[in-house]
Amino acid sequence: MMSNEVEKITPYESTAGKAEQVRQMFDAIAPAYDFMNRAMTLGIDRWWRRRAVSTVKRHTQGDLLDVATGTGDFAILLHDRCQARSVTGIDLSEGMLAVARRKVQGRRIAFEQGDCLALPYGDGTFDAVTVAFGVRNFADIAAGYGQMHRVLRPGGMVAVLELSTPTQRVIRWLYDLYTLHIIPWVGALISHDREAYRYLPRSIAAVPQGDDMLALMRSAGFENCQARRFTLGTCTLYTAVKAL
Repeated sequence: MMSNEVEKITPYESTAGKAEQVRQMFDAIAPAYDFMNRAMTLGIDRWWRRRAVSTVKRHTQGDLLDVATGTGDFAILLHDRCQARSVTGIDLSEGMLAVARRKVQGRRIAFEQGDCLALPYGDGTFDAVTVAFGVRNFADIAAGYGQMHRVLRPGGMVAVLELSTPTQRVIRWLYDLYTLHIIPWVGALISHDREAYRYLPRSIAAVPQGDDMLALMRSAGFENCQARRFTLGTCTLYTAVKAL
């Protein structure tokens, strides 16, 4: 029964105005966002990020762009572990970026406010583009991948870490119980914004997953598109490269 409930839920009825709605929502929950991430994933999100950063590090240590950077955790991890030439983080929400800037503590990371569907960078600017738990919030995922492909240098990598829905029946039932009922309740208690934490699990159910996500990456021009699932299928790392 819960699985049917998930399938009927979409984060928005249309993409019109989604960017502004997402910006307002994340501005509102920014102060509680990091705490809720740790609580909702039991801290496993840190391990997921480290695995993704290790993949990027093996590919490049050049100029890195973190799209939908939020409170900056992934951008900071890229800086600390990749010895990158430069790290830039961009996000719609100024509230989230304000939290990110407080974490920088002398690191050379540029955090900028901007639309991920209209990246303000020239063609071929970066050696890798990353997104951690942000693709599902794009108003147009295909357009987002098109922008990431545009700003990558030939041979550059895209790495997308995204929450996903388990396929095993019993795990899926427990997952639905947790995400659709427990997370909204705890989110309302901590952040005083129940609707935001109803949106977040629904957005996971609505985002393309597995082969569907890889197809979007290929349509944007990426090659060697791969998916790797973590933790019983609750998180997936998608990687691809721009042709030389």
